[in-house]
Parts: sequence; structure tokens; C-alpha cells
Amino acid sequence: MSKYSALGEYLKRQRSKRVAMTFGDIERITGNKLPPSARKHRPWWSNNAQNSVLTKVWLEAGYESEQVDMQGRKLVFRRVRASKPASAADQGPQQEAPFHPLYGAMKGFVRIMSGTDLTQPADSEWADRLDRHLGR
Repeated sequence: MSKYSALGEYLKRQRSKRVAMTFGDIERITGNKLPPSARKHRPWWSNNAQNSVLTKVWLEAGYESEQVDMQGRKLVFRRVRASKPASAADQGPQQEAPFHPLYGAMKGFVRIMSGTDLTQPADSEWADRLDRHLGR
């Protein structure tokens, strides 16, 4: 449990798709001051899970940051999906996806003419050329 987990719980309870907050709101909810870099550097508010503990909190709650106003010290969290369970233990055993994420990405780009036998070589002399090349 991180010192920022109260923000995650707060976001999970929200019904709206967008939650506007000031940096001060986040500090009040978490009971902790934001680090100085959060007030100085816009990339601190990126949605890179490796960025900070706080970033992981809002991502696990199902939100992404957007409309970050560094001068006004405010931002909007936008719901992108349902929140993740708090820990891996809550999820049960992890199962590997049956297919690569790109599986099916080219669907509809290739058409095979009817009557085409995909088990036959495209060039009937291909096997002979391969044998000659390999010295058989």
C-alpha cells in the first residue's frame, strides 16, 4: 500500500468519466505533499507506469492524466477502463494470452482467389531448383 493509494480509492469511487483536480486536491486526498518535480516538470504527469508510484495509482484505478496545466497546477483524470484489482493475489493465477496481441491485425488485407491450393508450391519447378541449389 503506497502513500498515494488514497487517490486510487478516490478515483475508483468517481462516477464521471473525467475528474478535474488541482495539485492541492491530490495532496489533501493523499495526505502527502507532491514532490517538487511534480510542480516543475510536465513529463512527471505522463501516463508511463514506470514514472512514479503515483502514476501507477491512477493507472491501476483505471484513469489517465490529461489536460495538465502546470501554471494553474491542475489536471484532469480521464477514465479509460475499469480499475485493476489491488494485487496479483486478487487476480488468481496469471494466464498467458493464447495469441500475440498483433494476431489478426492484417485481417482483410490478403485475399486468396477461390480455387487456389495453398498447399502446392507456387512454382512447380521450385523443389527441383532447391535440390540443385543444395547439391542433392
